[in-house]
Amino acid sequence: MTDKEKPMLPLTLISPGREVILRAIAGGRQIRSRLTDMGFVPDLEFKVLQNFKPGPCVISIGNARIALGRGVSEKILVVEKE
Repeated sequence: MTDKEKPMLPLTLISPGREVILRAIAGGRQIRSRLTDMGFVPDLEFKVLQNFKPGPCVISIGNARIALGRGVSEKILVVEKE
């Protein structure tokens, strides 16, 4: 199964240590614009470092670490990278 055929999941359901590929942002214009300005574009690959409720989701993009609130993380739809 290719990455394009895999089901999209919200970032909040991905376990720490997994690498994912961004497929879509399921929010309104404001959140999509904000995340796009931060570099969140389709096919972006990143790693989930921390994802424990009720805290933030911490991801790694290159050498940068970004903490995202749970509400924002719910709107980021990804597929797991093989």
